[in-house]
Amino acid sequence: MDPTLVLPAHLIEQAAEFAQGLREPAAPRSASTVVLLRDGDGSPGGLEVYLLRRHVGMEFAAGMSVFPGGGVDARDSELEPSLWAGPSPEEWAQRMDCTPDEAKALVCAAVRETFEESGVLLAGTADAVVADTTGDDWEADRVALEGRELSLTDFLTRRGLVLRTDLLSVLGGWLTPNFEPKRYLTWFFVATLPEGQITRDVSTESDKVEWLAVREALKLADAGKMLLLPPTYATLCEIYDATSSQEALEHSAALPFEMIEPTFDVASGRLESRPRIVELGIRVGKLVHGVGNEQRA
Repeated sequence: MDPTLVLPAHLIEQAAEFAQGLREPAAPRSASTVVLLRDGDGSPGGLEVYLLRRHVGMEFAAGMSVFPGGGVDARDSELEPSLWAGPSPEEWAQRMDCTPDEAKALVCAAVRETFEESGVLLAGTADAVVADTTGDDWEADRVALEGRELSLTDFLTRRGLVLRTDLLSVLGGWLTPNFEPKRYLTWFFVATLPEGQITRDVSTESDKVEWLAVREALKLADAGKMLLLPPTYATLCEIYDATSSQEALEHSAALPFEMIEPTFDVASGRLESRPRIVELGIRVGKLVHGVGNEQRA
């Protein structure tokens, strides 16, 4: 993998203008995305991830395959404390390098967006996780949440559930480059598909959903048969070595938190990332394509 990215001509011109101070960057919106996992063949690269391909007409990341996620809703930070189970907002804030209120909103957004875009709900009671969300009543609630007709607080209260924040682990974060007209400050979480639950093709923002082994997604991207944003590609590289979803969660929890903002190099016309990300991509590229093959996926 080459963790830099050659930009199209119109973005190169736009990025150069920002580098010269001729434009002001847009304010980023806080967002959460969730790498939903399930066990695969038990070997490195065999862990399976859930990906949605965004409609080509979407304003942001059109045609790209992404993890479930989206922007924070104002009501996400209003969740009642009694509906929260697992590490506290203060504990999350320490891990996520943000305030407790921000951490609370981001974790709530992660759970809400995952349910809205995949039908998977990371909630339950203190002792159990919801095992089936496929009924018509669940779908009605999902649609109401998606349309902002129902708040997460009201949804959980009505069903007698609590948010199971212990089912999540935060991997890191990415900030959209300053020259993009629509920017997000996104925290990346990982979670295991709860036992008994299944993903459903319910997102109105995507035209295809699928479970893929990490190595298969990287190979498709390398062959130009799947479009991945750099953060998505880098995240797949980050969890490549995990042979189970539990290993991926443990790796995420142990990894020092870092908010990454790709930078634009005027001379090369490329985006560049952190050295660790570069080295990781090269190493995983060798594993995916064979030792000695360092081409970008």
